[in-house]
Amino acid sequence: MAAHDDERGVYGIRVAAELAGTGVQNLRLYERKGLLEPTRSPGGTRLYSRRDIHRLVRITQLLAQGLNLAGIAMVLELQDDNTRLRNTSAPKRESARRSD
Repeated sequence: MAAHDDERGVYGIRVAAELAGTGVQNLRLYERKGLLEPTRSPGGTRLYSRRDIHRLVRITQLLAQGLNLAGIAMVLELQDDNTRLRNTSAPKRESARRSD
């Protein structure tokens, strides 16, 4: 399955909440706090992707570990930065490996 498919918003808010094991109001709260940014349909309906669902599950795990929403925002930002760095440095490492 292509990475693009993981980013395409296909789940409505009720389905997303059910898949993540949380309530609809929590999803709205997470969006207001900047933890999540679902796409919107032309009519304004929130649409959640697989990546959003994975992020929701991670938020739920971090809450269960005792972090508050501000702490979760910091953890998610660091994880996102780490992923971006890995994605940008992987081609460089591969190129260096080939030239050896």
